[in-house]
Amino acid sequence: MNILALDTAGKTAAVAVLRDETLLYESFCNVGLTHSETVLPMVDTALRACGLQAADIGLYGVTAGPGSFTGLRIGLSLVKGMALPYSTPCAGVSTLAALACGCVGQGTVAAALDARRGQVYWAGFDLATHARLTDDAAEPLAAMENFLRTCPKPIFFVGDGAALCYNTYKDLPGVLPCPPALRGGRGAGVGLAALEAYRAGGCVAAAALLPDYHRLSQAERERAAAENTAEARL
Repeated sequence: MNILALDTAGKTAAVAVLRDETLLYESFCNVGLTHSETVLPMVDTALRACGLQAADIGLYGVTAGPGSFTGLRIGLSLVKGMALPYSTPCAGVSTLAALACGCVGQGTVAAALDARRGQVYWAGFDLATHARLTDDAAEPLAAMENFLRTCPKPIFFVGDGAALCYNTYKDLPGVLPCPPALRGGRGAGVGLAALEAYRAGGCVAAAALLPDYHRLSQAERERAAAENTAEARL
């Protein structure tokens, strides 16, 4: 089965084509352009390089969250547009799980994204099996400490929040640095996470593909604060 996988959840964009568990093509872009400028040409190049068309894709994988609200919508919209005409199944995968699926070794990988406002999106995974050790969470950075002290060693961080986490926890036993060039999300990780979801019966039709933001948008937070202020004045 041919799998097309996209990651547009963070600052970087990644695309991969897999045939089951075999990686056929992968690209990664971190040049400061918006995903609306980069991801569609990346997908076109990937399909051409593999001699495939949208009709040949048997499964789409895409990061559904957490991550940049705009970035997530770009990736999900593109997959919906490609999958709908052929009723191709889709897997909206956790951005953090996809980061973990791009890593190998023994110990623990902590996938982390900078959520701003003093928070990180994060989750812990077993490196050897990619099994979850925690649920995805949006929490203050300090909330990770107990997990990091008790999880299997060694530990390293990936994702655009990796440097923030490492600088905070580098003195804990077993915490290792990860080279900056190897911290970003890989399209192959998205594809492998999507294949796992497919085998577990976790895929959906394109129309049912939805983002999982993990917290309210800034506009929603500001509206809720305004409503609370108005109620307090009554």
